[in-house]
Amino acid sequence: MIQTIEKEFKNFILKQNHPCVMAQTVFKMNTYHLGIYETMRTEDTLLKLKADLNKYLENYNHETPDFETFIACFKDDWFEDELAFETCLWELLQHLHALDPQPWDAAVSNDVSSPEFSFSLFGNAFYVVGMHPKSSRLARRSPYPTLVFNLHSQFEKLRDMGVYQKIKRRIRQRDKKLQGSINPMLQDFGAESEAKQYSGRHVGRSWKCPFHQ
Repeated sequence: MIQTIEKEFKNFILKQNHPCVMAQTVFKMNTYHLGIYETMRTEDTLLKLKADLNKYLENYNHETPDFETFIACFKDDWFEDELAFETCLWELLQHLHALDPQPWDAAVSNDVSSPEFSFSLFGNAFYVVGMHPKSSRLARRSPYPTLVFNLHSQFEKLRDMGVYQKIKRRIRQRDKKLQGSINPMLQDFGAESEAKQYSGRHVGRSWKCPFHQ
């Protein structure tokens, strides 16, 4: 089962020419960590995911320039639409936060309305990418409901290396080629709260993030 799911993700990212070149890189270089869980909705999943993310952080080499990511796949989940997925995503993040023994990463804000907000766990900020089969964005239409945890510090490394803007432009060009338009929710960190980007659903200015401290 694990091999089958992993093969499906590789097909989604590599064989379907996914627009995110960083996603393609981690699969080509085998620098991804795939956690497979039954559903997002149980305490057992929360505890397993928390332990797996903690292990991922403990083993992560903060000195390497290589991009790594943690992919949490929920193989038995099904959502009828984008709103249902979004609701479950934020419920999961809320529960993870309640279990977090460490303070929020000081490099980012814990205020979901802040342009400098980023989700934090074990003192490390993450940019979370939600994907599922019902997504309106083709780039997020993964074979299973999935949360991708990307360390915020990795994007800062790309900026320090002077390649962030080049990679961003390439990804958005590829996304436009795939779907005919750039994801309207995408904004650079510091321009608008990234919380609006997590689920992949197109939300308006009146949208309120359900996450709270």
